[in-house]
Amino acid sequence: MSAPLVGIPSYRLAPGRVSRWEAWAAAALPEQYLEAVRRAGGRPVVLTAPDPDPPEGLLERLDALVLAGGGDVDPARYGEATHSDVYGVDAVRDEFEIGLVRAAVRARVPALCICRGAQVANVAFGGTLVQHLPDAGRFAMHGAPLGEPVLHEVRLAEGSALRDAVGGGVVRGASHHHQGIDRLGEGLVPVGWTADGLVEAMERGDAWLLAVQWHPEETAGTDPAQAGLFEALVGRAATRGARPGG
Repeated sequence: MSAPLVGIPSYRLAPGRVSRWEAWAAAALPEQYLEAVRRAGGRPVVLTAPDPDPPEGLLERLDALVLAGGGDVDPARYGEATHSDVYGVDAVRDEFEIGLVRAAVRARVPALCICRGAQVANVAFGGTLVQHLPDAGRFAMHGAPLGEPVLHEVRLAEGSALRDAVGGGVVRGASHHHQGIDRLGEGLVPVGWTADGLVEAMERGDAWLLAVQWHPEETAGTDPAQAGLFEALVGRAATRGARPGG
């Protein structure tokens, strides 16, 4: 039996972001995502945007989906003006990933949405975001993009798929996010919270979708709970048998 194919959309980098590639744009993805999928028994497939196929067509060739971290979702997607601390907005990536996660739910393709990916999933189903947590006045520090991670505990709901995946009621995750979940998207259920009350994890009842605000790929190599998220994703992908000829 071949390893399940796990699609992961890449970051879109502007010309000059890569040394000596000043004339070219680039597509990139931190290797930690790839390693976490491989350790769990999956085969990572790096996706690039835009893609000529519709999301449904692309997912037909995959067994699971991971939405990775990155820049902020365009606030116009959820009807708000842009805060001054919003960074890294990429309209093409937003469109690509929102289409993919909606299609994954419709087609019952397992999905793990990480940090930005969790925010993409929330916005995709009509939710909103807190654009800059320090301005909200009621949340602790959850790290800063591109900065050192903040390690904090997340309390998980009893009976949740997330709790089953990590094997316990509390996990300790590495966070780098200055934004957070505000109003939940349709069909999304909160299943994880930090001590300050911020929703740190969501899932759905009508599809296998886990969305976490922290970065499990950063500590999955040493923390069995974080590795469990990728193992649950790959395990689900291996049993669904959705790919033609799979």
